[in-house]
Amino acid sequence: QVQLVESGGGLVQAGGSLRLSCAASGVAVMFNAMGWYRQAPGKQRGLVAHITSDSVPNYADSVKGRFSISRDNAKNTVYLQMNTLKPEDTAVYYCHPLTYPAPWGQGTQVIVSS
Repeated sequence: QVQLVESGGGLVQAGGSLRLSCAASGVAVMFNAMGWYRQAPGKQRGLVAHITSDSVPNYADSVKGRFSISRDNAKNTVYLQMNTLKPEDTAVYYCHPLTYPAPWGQGTQVIVSS
């Protein structure tokens, strides 16, 4: 069965950086479009970045130029490098295949202080 384990979140000041990791099992990240989603308090979960099976990255306008998605096929892991963080980036971050059926992981909390 599919398992997704996110890590790397934390508390950071505005302007800082974090690198999130998503270790996947039961699904091959190299053959599936993989996305990073986030859910802020009181808001719906939304897609912020995804990488296609052809390794083409795509970003929401709100994070374009600041976030970078990548993957390590050998480790079956997806990463999200987040730079120039803003308070509005505060959320729980999740990774998930765009189309492959899978349960959601527990997410990793990112808090950006002003």
